[in-house]
Amino acid sequence: MSEIPKEYEASSIQVLEGLEAVRKRPSMYIGDVGIKGLHHLVYEVVDNSIDEALAGHCDTIDVFINEDNSITVKDNGRGIPVEMHEKEGRSALEVVMTVLHAGGKFDKDSYKVSGGLHGVGVSCVNALSTDLKAEVFKNGKHYVQEFKIGVPQYPVKEIGTTETRGTQVTFLPDADIFQVTEYNYDILASRMRELSFLNKGITITITDYRELDEDDNPKSEKFHSEGGLKEFVEFIDMNRETLMPEVIHMEGEKNEIPVEVAMHYNTSYAENLHSYVNNINTHEGGTHLSGFRRALTRTLKKYADESGMLAKEKVEVSGDDFREGLTAVISVKVMEPQFEGQTKTKLGNSEVSGAVDQLVGEMLTNFLEENPNSAKTIVQKVILAAKARVAAKKAREMVQRKTVMSGSGLPGKLSDCSETDPAICEIFLVEGDSAGGTAKQGRDRNFQAILPLRGKILNVEKAMQHKVFENEEIKNMFTALGVSVGTEEDSKALNLSKLRYHKIVIMCDADVDGSHIATLILTFFFRYMKELIENGYIYIAAPPLYLVKKGAKSDYAWNDDQRDKLFAEYGGENKSGVSLQRYKGLGEMNAEQLWETTMDPNNRMMRQVTIDSAAEADRIFSMLMGDDVPPRREFIEKNAKYAKIDT
Repeated sequence: MSEIPKEYEASSIQVLEGLEAVRKRPSMYIGDVGIKGLHHLVYEVVDNSIDEALAGHCDTIDVFINEDNSITVKDNGRGIPVEMHEKEGRSALEVVMTVLHAGGKFDKDSYKVSGGLHGVGVSCVNALSTDLKAEVFKNGKHYVQEFKIGVPQYPVKEIGTTETRGTQVTFLPDADIFQVTEYNYDILASRMRELSFLNKGITITITDYRELDEDDNPKSEKFHSEGGLKEFVEFIDMNRETLMPEVIHMEGEKNEIPVEVAMHYNTSYAENLHSYVNNINTHEGGTHLSGFRRALTRTLKKYADESGMLAKEKVEVSGDDFREGLTAVISVKVMEPQFEGQTKTKLGNSEVSGAVDQLVGEMLTNFLEENPNSAKTIVQKVILAAKARVAAKKAREMVQRKTVMSGSGLPGKLSDCSETDPAICEIFLVEGDSAGGTAKQGRDRNFQAILPLRGKILNVEKAMQHKVFENEEIKNMFTALGVSVGTEEDSKALNLSKLRYHKIVIMCDADVDGSHIATLILTFFFRYMKELIENGYIYIAAPPLYLVKKGAKSDYAWNDDQRDKLFAEYGGENKSGVSLQRYKGLGEMNAEQLWETTMDPNNRMMRQVTIDSAAEADRIFSMLMGDDVPPRREFIEKNAKYAKIDT
């Protein structure tokens, strides 16, 4: 007999005290408990130091990744107050570390602008760390307080004297909360570099004590920028051929909103806009980005009309045409920003749009008048983009016409699944017809679709848009996925409402050619379907590299360490009778092996593709897939130790 449900009464209401709510629902506060949330902890602590810098009290920030994967962040700011908090009856340091929505960010006299507006930053870090040690250097004295899972171990105490000032926070993320606890140096270094560009004059150093060189010196980088966003755009575009002698840099204040914009045109066909509010990357844009786009289109259109170049070419231009080949960074500082949620991905303040629009319009007009050669180059680029857009429109119409003419609109090579719920369905983009045939035999037809891709797809980094839409393999991907290709008004729009699969898996051989094909496909997704990556729909399959056998017993190995471990288990020092098969391609596996190792959801290993820094991803893709060879060679030489090249 089933139990009678309890009455819904006052005692049923659960109240989460203090930081307990953060530990109960961490994703509400830091986004997720994967690698992104883990690194977000560092950003929250660093943001406090950056806020001190924005207020004019700090110019040096040091970040350390310690041997045990704990993090130390040190600055030379004013130091968190340690005096007794009148209302709370305990030190201000303890209040900041243990109370949600507590901090100086709410006091306009302490901070005019701030990234961590919600006041949950450092207290969240404390709640999600097994150990946290806060040290304050202030008024010639050294103070310390330690916490375990957010609980103070003792009141703040004075432990010595000092000639320095600032705050130092050391924390160790809780392994019971996070799926991974190992920090990625490159992800953190990329964010520190970004912050140095966004806050010119500040020196940020990152040091990794887990990686020592031959002289036992830790891996370390120092970031410092005097040019700010101007240098940021130069860094992003360092591997592209530019059309102008220098970056257009605009900086000023409108309606008490500081605005800084840097922009540059290059020979590529991609639009690369990166926007920030109070140092926070608003990758979904918002009112500041809308204001920039509106001012750019209006100002350049006016200049192009008055120059007579448009009338001469007899071409109609649209907003997209003014942004082809444009790299720009927009940064605003807002006193009371309105974000969508704690993850702060889109700005909603309506007044910011007008401020950016006005400043960019005025300064860009001045630039065009004072630099007629650059102005002419920009307009010529816009005219070429307009002509290419017309050609691309015809190519898109061909894709859509093919969809109508062929009934279902699905490519002939696609082996679709029977399930129709996109949340359940997955599609494998497989390198080659041979591997595609094996995958078709090994798949679960209920929810797994297979689309074989012939050879290497077009490198979209170096192709005009209409060439992209004319490419047969790319057309097949568009139609198989079911997404619309865009409209004339916004050719870069991607309608995800008709997406047929929520897992799109790139499955290529584990060799150099396979890696190149995977990179070409990822470049296509990044440039033309970035929303798929941002929504977590793109994955890379990880087929095993080895099959180790001894008699009737066999196991797969995905790397050399696993292979060596299996060798040791199977034979120890005596490896007689142990055989090793190296899989150089998917075609070397039969259907059963491919299902068991790479396609079965219960056993497979897949890497989800994410974008930690859009600006850094932009730079890497342009370097790897662009025309400039020396930076690519340098990158390969630097990272060669991570590559496995078959001979």
